[in-house]
Amino acid sequence: MRIRINLLPHRQIKRAEQQRQFGLMAAAVLTLGLAIIFTGYTYIGTDVAAQASRNQRLKDAIAKLDNEIKEIDGLKAKIGELKDRIQAVESLQNNRSRAVVMLDEIARQIPEAVALKSLKQTGDLITMEGVADTNARVAVLVKNLSNSNILYSPQLIQIVSSNQNNQKMSAFTMTVKLKSATPDSDAMKQLQQKRG
Repeated sequence: MRIRINLLPHRQIKRAEQQRQFGLMAAAVLTLGLAIIFTGYTYIGTDVAAQASRNQRLKDAIAKLDNEIKEIDGLKAKIGELKDRIQAVESLQNNRSRAVVMLDEIARQIPEAVALKSLKQTGDLITMEGVADTNARVAVLVKNLSNSNILYSPQLIQIVSSNQNNQKMSAFTMTVKLKSATPDSDAMKQLQQKRG
């Protein structure tokens, strides 16, 4: 007698079990894959947000520095204007005393028997007109002005002889230049001693 065993249901059950296990494994792999993708996406999104935040902070810092640079440029312009004003005030202060020293110097350099009729200053050029009893007195004036501490380069433009009140006189016109530097301390001291 032969016993026949039908293994077909057993194989179907085994095959169904394998398919169920494969489905569970596929679902587990799919779930794990989705979890990895979600974690990666979240991590990358967090990094992108952090980098965007850093970029925004850098932009804000750059904008702040740009504003500070503009303020510094404005301050530099104001400092330049103040320096120009200070220079103008110092120039006026120096020129105020310079005119007095110049007039005092001219008065000290004029020899006897020479009289000035007019004195005109244009910038650093001084034009003098006057009369002297002889041409030699005019030559002495030119020599004295050449040796001056604050005047230089005297030039005799013309000299004309004439008779005034039965006296022979020499009318002259000459120019002399005023040194651009501030008057030296010796000239200022001499002027102060004469006043004091």
